[in-house]
Amino acid sequence: MANNKTAYKKPKKHVHVFDVVNYIVFVIVALIILVPIWKVVVDSFNAVGVYKFQFWPNQPTVNGYLTIFTTQKLYRPFVNSVLTTVAGTLLGMVMSTLGGYVLCQTEMPGRNLFSYFLLFTMIFSGGMIPEFLVMKRLGLVDNMWILVVKHGMNVYNLVLMRNFFEGIPESLFEAAKIDGCSPMGIFFKIVLPLSKAALASIGLMYAVTVWNDYSTVQIYITNRDQVNFQYILRVMVMDGDTPTTSYAVSQNTLYYAAIVCAILPFMALYPFLQKYFVQGVNAGAVKG
Repeated sequence: MANNKTAYKKPKKHVHVFDVVNYIVFVIVALIILVPIWKVVVDSFNAVGVYKFQFWPNQPTVNGYLTIFTTQKLYRPFVNSVLTTVAGTLLGMVMSTLGGYVLCQTEMPGRNLFSYFLLFTMIFSGGMIPEFLVMKRLGLVDNMWILVVKHGMNVYNLVLMRNFFEGIPESLFEAAKIDGCSPMGIFFKIVLPLSKAALASIGLMYAVTVWNDYSTVQIYITNRDQVNFQYILRVMVMDGDTPTTSYAVSQNTLYYAAIVCAILPFMALYPFLQKYFVQGVNAGAVKG
């Protein structure tokens, strides 16, 4: 008996033109983003300032970074940025999570009215002069903690958290109530543990907002001891106001080292939060 075996052939995958164009476009976009960043990093380690693109510094040096971490003119604003970013992020997350949890309570009187009032502030504000008068009355003019208070409430993040909380199954809340859990007990024992993705997303957005806030410092703060690192970086780059230092470092090297120090914290943090960030934004956006 003849043994006729037909060889199994895998179906051929057809390469679509859209996929090829899509990959090419994303590669080009990635290069557009990475090439300037790589140039800044390389120039921050280059003792000689150059304007052309280089893959590696001609004269490697770390004097630019040593200058930043040892010069009080740069060190204190950097510490101010770290303190205000941590405090502002914590305050914003507390306000957004508590506010979102309250607004997702369907039995709360005036819930919709209060929600519309908050949404109204996303479109219209009181203006710069009323805001300045309020901050002055609070004693926050010429005070770095204005960055914490001003960004302590973000309505967009609050709505994001409310929508995320509304996506939690109602059966979990009912089971917790049957077990005798209080509303705040439900919040800490059930809601927060299930909200890691949303917390990571709004936490990252709060941190980036406070860390990169330059306009608030320019308007409200004139005391150089209270400014943040972004303000000093702008003064260095735009006005050429570089500090005197005992290290042999060129002006361009110091510029680029300061830029790397400004973006490095979030470059190092974002890869670990990317998964939660995407999940949190998507989960909060699907609810109306």
